[in-house]
Amino acid sequence: MTKLTFASHPFLLGFDQLERLVERTAKSGSDGYPPFNIEQSSENGFRITLALAGFRLEDISITVEDRQLLIRGRQVEEDEGRVFLHRGIARRAFQRNFVLADGVEVAGAVMENGLLHVDLHRAAPEKVVQTIQITKG
Repeated sequence: MTKLTFASHPFLLGFDQLERLVERTAKSGSDGYPPFNIEQSSENGFRITLALAGFRLEDISITVEDRQLLIRGRQVEEDEGRVFLHRGIARRAFQRNFVLADGVEVAGAVMENGLLHVDLHRAAPEKVVQTIQITKG
């Protein structure tokens, strides 16, 4: 049986990048930490919210690399002289990846009450009509 791919279908010209995007999305980590929500905030706006209790602004970095939103966190250990009888609050590094569609840009990020909100905005695509000149061969 032949595997059908985006690149091999005759009506999907130039969609090989979409196939790579699907593969990259499938490979991204799904360990469940930290928990997050994705909500639509407006017609062209989205908000990703991560629960980051105990993280400071200095512990978090947000970057966009090759249409991929990367949110990383690493807490500095400040436990000298402290004795824990029980330690149930996670203090571990994390990396969350979100693949962004073309035209989606990061509008900003804000940290409040242990929640990191990353706002995204999708620009409305321009409608382009192009007339192709036919020449005699």
